[in-house]
Amino acid sequence: MLQVGDTAPDFELPSHLDRNKKVKLSDLRGQNIVLAFYPFDWTPVCSAQMPNYETDKTRFADHDAQVLGISVDSAPSHAAWAESLGGISFDLLSDFHPKGEVCKQYGTWREGDGFSNRAVFVVDKEGKIAYADYHELLDVPKNDEVFEVLSKM
Repeated sequence: MLQVGDTAPDFELPSHLDRNKKVKLSDLRGQNIVLAFYPFDWTPVCSAQMPNYETDKTRFADHDAQVLGISVDSAPSHAAWAESLGGISFDLLSDFHPKGEVCKQYGTWREGDGFSNRAVFVVDKEGKIAYADYHELLDVPKNDEVFEVLSKM
């Protein structure tokens, strides 16, 4: 499992916002990044978690922070789910193929289950982990904890 101070593993994953777009973490250096790993689209807890980030998007922007959601679902699934939620303006990234490769790098992969645990990381402007919080599957992470970390950066 990654710890505070570790270098965030780089990745490049497709986004639901544009199927031709891939987001590369290292291209986002110079801003704070909130990585929100979640198990699946279309599930009740995830359907509460992602809209919470959307609701607080102005607060994240005030902290020079960009949210990225990551699960093993496909980009088309992310796009349909985001639309069903009323729209998600931040990137939902697909760790679909090779399945769970980024989840494994971040220590969120559930071996034997084939999906990610719920976890939130804050990556600072230099690419270091500033916050790592692993959650139970049914636990919705609290944005206030992330904002507390961002306010100290």
